[in-house]
Amino acid sequence: MLFSYFHIDVRILAVGLLAFLVLRAAGAPLTETPSVFPSTGTSSEEETESSELLSSSDVWTSFLDTAKDHQKSFEDEFQNNVQFHLLEDYKISQLPANCPTSNFSKEACLHRLAQGLSFYTSLLKQVEKEYPNSRILSEAKRYTELFLWNIKQKMKKADEVTSLSSSQEKSLLESLDNADAFQRKMTAHSILRQLNVFVVDGKRALSRRNRPRRRPAKDQHIEVPPLVPADCCHAIE
Repeated sequence: MLFSYFHIDVRILAVGLLAFLVLRAAGAPLTETPSVFPSTGTSSEEETESSELLSSSDVWTSFLDTAKDHQKSFEDEFQNNVQFHLLEDYKISQLPANCPTSNFSKEACLHRLAQGLSFYTSLLKQVEKEYPNSRILSEAKRYTELFLWNIKQKMKKADEVTSLSSSQEKSLLESLDNADAFQRKMTAHSILRQLNVFVVDGKRALSRRNRPRRRPAKDQHIEVPPLVPADCCHAIE
């Protein structure tokens, strides 16, 4: 009997391994969330709802793959002599604010995300100065435009989303310019990194707002006796 169970388990394992090899041979990507991003911690249903507000699941997977490629590219460029997490030290002060986790309507959250993505389209021009032929930059620009367009379609007042004027953008880019080449490169990589974090945080915030609200339980009236001062009885006596 033990041998029979073992034989069945081996057959199941063989079938699973064969299916995996077929998918890999067909070029199917592994849906692995890279360590570049914090985990969203949402269910599959919530992921679907939030994905509709940002993009399709296929594009979202590609966006995560680009983030993973960015970290790999960074490590190759600096030959692992500079740690990726050190980009936090080069975070610029003008970054747009994320959508709050509470006390913020869905429309207000969408507006903040759209405004932020519009701001990042200007910041990416600084990245282009340092890496004009970067495939990762090209994909980041494409996804930023796609997410921005998609979010605007869900907004009630998309016309209120504004872009930087030419003079504002020029002033912003000049403030990021630096005589030190290493500083400029780290700033460029930091912008890409913060764009990724901004989008992931935005997806998480929208997912929270898409969760169906639980109906509050019926109030149960419980009689609570009034507090009696410790010296009341002595006073009566």
